Amino acid sequence: MISKKKISLVALALVASSVALAGCSSAPADSGSSSVAGAPDWCGPKKITLGLLDGYGGNSWRLVTTNAGAEEVAKCPSVTKYEYADGQGDTQKSISDIQGMVGKGVNALVVFPDAGEAMLPALRSAFEAGVVTVPYRVFPGGKDGVDYTAWVGADFVTDGQNWANFVKEQFPKGANILFLSGPKGNSQGIDERKGMESVLGGGNYKFIGEAPFEVTNWDPAKTQQVLTAAIAKYPNIDVIASDFGPSLVGALPEFKKAGKSIPTLVTSDGNVLGCFYQDNKAANPKFNLMTVATGNDNVRLAVQYAVAKATGGKVPDSTQFKAPMFENSVTGQPNQVQCRKDLPGDIYLSSQLSADKQAALIKK
Repeated sequence: MISKKKISLVALALVASSVALAGCSSAPADSGSSSVAGAPDWCGPKKITLGLLDGYGGNSWRLVTTNAGAEEVAKCPSVTKYEYADGQGDTQKSISDIQGMVGKGVNALVVFPDAGEAMLPALRSAFEAGVVTVPYRVFPGGKDGVDYTAWVGADFVTDGQNWANFVKEQFPKGANILFLSGPKGNSQGIDERKGMESVLGGGNYKFIGEAPFEVTNWDPAKTQQVLTAAIAKYPNIDVIASDFGPSLVGALPEFKKAGKSIPTLVTSDGNVLGCFYQDNKAANPKFNLMTVATGNDNVRLAVQYAVAKATGGKVPDSTQFKAPMFENSVTGQPNQVQCRKDLPGDIYLSSQLSADKQAALIKK
């Protein structure tokens, strides 16, 4: 049986091969042009090598994200060589991966700096060596143009505002909201809480549980423990907000055990969550669902920025990825709740990487 890691490496190798072939067969750019004919405007004429580095590539979300990044790279024939490295959750390996790619002479790096500020010296060293260096998603500390070229983050405040607007529509007189996020102090959860409070501040909207959020580490087992305790402690939970919806699926049946309906849920999407909703909505009259895209395509903006800076293309206008709203079980806008029961649960239908491609990557 083929492992997920082997499938990932094969898939990335195939994309890398397509990048190399595209570089050999592309039409030359027009004299004085800042982009390549037939390519996106962020793809300039200068030939480069690009490296994509993960701090931890060992789950389905990261596998989809990494391959979305490779797919974006393949759109630019000026990227004649593409390399990938997985830090495997080891900070020292992640640092060594950056140093190794710089030593090989890569022109641009796109880095998911899972270890946060521990990665800053390596990022700064790459930047000072003249490599276009673009960390994304996780903030590593430091400043654009000083420690790296630019940080391409996600606008989690907007996610919180989008969730809060849905809550306000469904509960115009107020609600008790339980907010679950990842590790203690993570910036994503803090920013989402700010966004929600900017819409729901004051009035009868009350955040229950630990502030600024209940810590789950985005782990399904920990999430179940937290939710079980909250159900026992709080007799009325109107809304659960969570920044990783799939981790809730194993915990939501705790409401049935307590003789209660699953409440309204505002979160990020996942095929397993959409299918759970469709299977359980009829028996849970209070169960409405609104999701934002889970953010796999944040990497595409980071790739575009890095490639543009390194090849002389048009730099994107923003360094902030704004996840679009994806599902709304009440209005159906922009989509009703999605479920592909013919495909694995751990894919993300909001991703620009096709569902069938995702399924092929993660199937054993």
